[in-house]
Amino acid sequence: MKFEKLIGIYNAKGSLIGELQYFWGKIRGTAHCALCDITHGKLKEKDSFKKCKEELNIPFELLHLDELNSELEKFIDNAPCVIGKNENGFSIIITSEELEKCQSNVESFSNLLDSKINLP
Repeated sequence: MKFEKLIGIYNAKGSLIGELQYFWGKIRGTAHCALCDITHGKLKEKDSFKKCKEELNIPFELLHLDELNSELEKFIDNAPCVIGKNENGFSIIITSEELEKCQSNVESFSNLLDSKINLP
């Protein structure tokens, strides 16, 4: 199945207040996003994740819960996840459970993503 676009959906809001709520929740142990842990270090996007995105032949967009359009809002309850878009529309290609199994490791994520998008 060929994908024309990939979308990572964080389990967090992207507004300043949303980011602060997530940061505070992470410190308290009440907020968690496996995709955030894969893509970001303490303050910024990981260089290894930037390289992962650059090596893809497919555009990869990262969105927060409050940045989803009407087509993507149906995936809110699945966040964090990675969605693929093809001629049939949008579908989940990496679940939150699969993201957890990557244990914040970009290489594990990259291998998983490759296995999902390069199916025969």
